[in-house]
Amino acid sequence: MTTIHYLTQVQFDHGAVSTLPQECARVGITKALVVTDAGVRAAGVLAQALQALKDIPHAVFDATPSNPTEAAVRAAAQAYAAHGCDGLIAVGGGSSIDLAKGVAIAATHPGPLTHYATIEGGSPRITAAVAPLIAVPTTAGTGSEVARGAILIVDDGRKLGFHSWHLVPRSAVLDPDLTLGLPSALTAATGMDAIAHCMETFMAPAVNPPAEGIAMDGLQRGWAHIEAATTNGDDRRARWQMMSASMQGAMAFQKGLGCVHSLSHSLGGVNPKLHHGTLNALFLPAVIRFNAQAASIQQESRLTRMAVAMGLPGCDGRGTEVAEAVRELNARLKLPSGLAALGVQRDWFDRVISGALADHCHKTNPVMATAEDYRHMLEASM
Repeated sequence: MTTIHYLTQVQFDHGAVSTLPQECARVGITKALVVTDAGVRAAGVLAQALQALKDIPHAVFDATPSNPTEAAVRAAAQAYAAHGCDGLIAVGGGSSIDLAKGVAIAATHPGPLTHYATIEGGSPRITAAVAPLIAVPTTAGTGSEVARGAILIVDDGRKLGFHSWHLVPRSAVLDPDLTLGLPSALTAATGMDAIAHCMETFMAPAVNPPAEGIAMDGLQRGWAHIEAATTNGDDRRARWQMMSASMQGAMAFQKGLGCVHSLSHSLGGVNPKLHHGTLNALFLPAVIRFNAQAASIQQESRLTRMAVAMGLPGCDGRGTEVAEAVRELNARLKLPSGLAALGVQRDWFDRVISGALADHCHKTNPVMATAEDYRHMLEASM
């Protein structure tokens, strides 16, 4: 049976950051730990959020790593306790929001963080006691501000998912103006993350018609505006559309993801310096070609429907045109040409495949991938 949830409140428009005080009052935060990273602080975006908070007491944790870790969760949870905070405000990209979700667990639940990881059976152990969280995204990519999950690297080196409806932020404050200063390379990588979410969740076999409709609309918006947002970072309309695509991708991926994410999660665990959105962009063409063999995709013409949303004429439904269009878009966005350009080594493949087979996204792909299938996808993405 399918369970469909759309549970959080979203404030979305240019200038939405001004709603932070009312959102704190609504969710019951009287002293916040603001979770961010050094780059967001240096870019002046954190200052905009703190100014919007006005006289609400707060402390700041700005040591979020690019791929958030269990160690960083512990450090932030200690700051949360030391400052007597009763809620969290994440200001940043997916890393800061995911780290804040980890703190929401760690500050209110006993035991090591791995106890609450999805593949460890930990989802039911995450309770309503989690600290309230307001998410203020400063990139348009992960959509973590409206999602129930977080991806964290735990102490043993695994990159694990943590999933619970209790982890959905109580409020998402989406202000496209906070993304205006985002560098073009990061705009492209995070934007392709959003597009990957829309495409991969649409291909997933679970039944969730609302998610599919949201994903197709998000894909259409993202595909039409990512180049404008990347080449002209001050294009407010393109920034608005990309933030919508990001939000929609995450609203939809409760339906499930697949091999793109099982591979990118695993490879990101092997080398935490690799950017998640970039990896998704590079894996997407090979996974689309692999998924084209799925009966569910062929029978429902899912590839053709994606091609229509992408403005591709005459798609034959075999996946070739869709996969090639993604590869060409990656090139126009000046993303790396393949995994080799990122320094990925073939002798990493065994570790990546092992992690992908264990990842929570593996089983929701429309075709169940074998180790050899993953090896072919890795090789095709080099």
